Amino acid sequence: MRNQLLLWFILGAFVLTTLNSVHDVLAHEEYIRLRKQHGHGVDHIQQMEQPLSGIQIHKTVLALTKSASIHVAGSNLLGSKGEDVEWVTINLRNANPTNDDWVGVFSPAKFNESYCPPVTVDEKKYGAPFLCTAPLKFKYANYQNANYTKTGRTSLKFRLINQRGDFSFAFFSGGLENPKLIGISNFVGYANPKAPLYPRLALGKSWDIMTVTWTSGYNIDEAVPFVEWGWKGQEQKRSPAGTLTFHRNSMCGTPARTVGWRDPGFIHTSFLKDLWPNMVYTYKLGHMLNNGSIVWSKKYSFKSPPFPGQESLQRIVIFGDMGKQERDGSNEYANYQPGSLMTTDTLIKDLDNIDAVFLIGDLPYANGYISQWDQFTAQVEPITSRVPFMIASGNHERTWENSGSLYTGLDSGGECGVPAETLYYVPAENRAKFWYAADYGMFHFCIGDTEHDWREGSEQYKFIEQCFASANRHKQPWLIFAAHRVLGYSSNDWYAKEGSFEEPMGREHLQKLWQKYKVDMAFFGHVHNYERVCPIYQNQCVNKETSHYSGIVNGTIHVVVGGGGSHLNTFTTINTTWSVFKDYDYGFVKLTAFNQSSLLFEYKKSRDGKVYDSFTISRDYKDVLACVHDGCEPTTLAS
Repeated sequence: MRNQLLLWFILGAFVLTTLNSVHDVLAHEEYIRLRKQHGHGVDHIQQMEQPLSGIQIHKTVLALTKSASIHVAGSNLLGSKGEDVEWVTINLRNANPTNDDWVGVFSPAKFNESYCPPVTVDEKKYGAPFLCTAPLKFKYANYQNANYTKTGRTSLKFRLINQRGDFSFAFFSGGLENPKLIGISNFVGYANPKAPLYPRLALGKSWDIMTVTWTSGYNIDEAVPFVEWGWKGQEQKRSPAGTLTFHRNSMCGTPARTVGWRDPGFIHTSFLKDLWPNMVYTYKLGHMLNNGSIVWSKKYSFKSPPFPGQESLQRIVIFGDMGKQERDGSNEYANYQPGSLMTTDTLIKDLDNIDAVFLIGDLPYANGYISQWDQFTAQVEPITSRVPFMIASGNHERTWENSGSLYTGLDSGGECGVPAETLYYVPAENRAKFWYAADYGMFHFCIGDTEHDWREGSEQYKFIEQCFASANRHKQPWLIFAAHRVLGYSSNDWYAKEGSFEEPMGREHLQKLWQKYKVDMAFFGHVHNYERVCPIYQNQCVNKETSHYSGIVNGTIHVVVGGGGSHLNTFTTINTTWSVFKDYDYGFVKLTAFNQSSLLFEYKKSRDGKVYDSFTISRDYKDVLACVHDGCEPTTLAS
């Protein structure tokens, strides 16, 4: 009886939900149908499907029964000692168990986070779908219990992070495609669901600025956000933070506007300025409430960047296509991002030997399921809270039809770049246009945005050239270009079938800039494997060495490093003569600059952190200045 009353209360909440927003959205089935029109083949389509999109939550049928029950074991209060993650045990009972029974985790607990407009004839006659909020995650009832279908009893453990809302667990039969709601658990929640969490450091627009971005449940009318920071062990000072958020009507389409919508909370960014180089700073996030009391985060620390051109040990990690993965084994990413936690944990173990991380597109693959951004920021928080975490925009962040994307497609699930540009700071002039420059000591980075036009004559092309031209190669000899889609060279199977071995028109437009400005390396993701290409120009290797490069810079080394965690992509069987090393596995690249003349490149596997491909570069300043084919400064015969 309690569950029935609760469910009718939930239903009432849906009836009262405002119906003012989404007349132009696609039905959930239409989203899936259209997604399948924008892949590189059947296998690619199946792999690209967002796992949560397999749950037809809007088809839910009310089927509460006394023969099934679900209950949270233990306390209903989480985080009583300030924790931001807790394990919760769920006890299940079903007199008619099947292998299709499953449990979804919902937050807010009343299931009423989103609204779907009526689409089918029955919906238009009787009203909107009963449920239109996807779960945060789910597990099948028989997870790690093969006897469930015999006994009808089992327990599941879920790992819950603080996501600014309470939680309930819904028990379904009928599988994912025809869910029947047979039970609802008691609610659980965090002691302070609004707590400041998941700090993300990023380099500012000048070397002596570090930005801190975090998420909370406090709007500016409730509390004033700030960061308290300073040298480790010394007097601390406070810097204010700005506050942003986004809304359902900021999304471009479904599922982000319908089943995938969840309130993102409030995103705060503070600029820690006038940093001294190479110093260890401590910081903590604060919110001053209207009564004068302060809600604090944990204390964190970071090391400030070196002065541009400073010779010291400087270590940069680069990879793409990370995804997210649940530590509790929840199904929503179990087979989709199998390497994500391997990469995360390997980086955490070696974090004392890493100065900055560049994730070049396709972060959580939320694909319109907004709750997954919280899950991702929590997963990488041990990294992002300690070192600058710089991102690029990928197709799964930005691409959506008729939204200004260079490519047509539905890869972002209706996000059209909004969550990424709000949740993560980058030092761009316009964060909706995700191209920017960044300096770290002897490195100068030019980060491109492949989801906006990068072709010759475009606004971004002009930026890329200006970014290359602005590099002082005496002080910052290591010039790096990075972007998401492969604008250079790749032996990936679908690029080979297209006959381009790249994103069409990529190197045709950009190689003249790489050559003119003697770019050392160009990194790309999008293709989920690792490949290193020889120093190359106009499809020709210009250096036969493979393990050590010295002297004049006469070609750019291209690297595909998209094995950050998402499902792997196969290579073509065609012998691509410019390919030096390929690896069908998860991994990342680490660059170590020792001084202005020596650099070490290492490709490490995520599974063990060991080096599987490497080379070194040694050269003098005059080698960067030297004239090469299509890379000579004008001269005159005048004396």
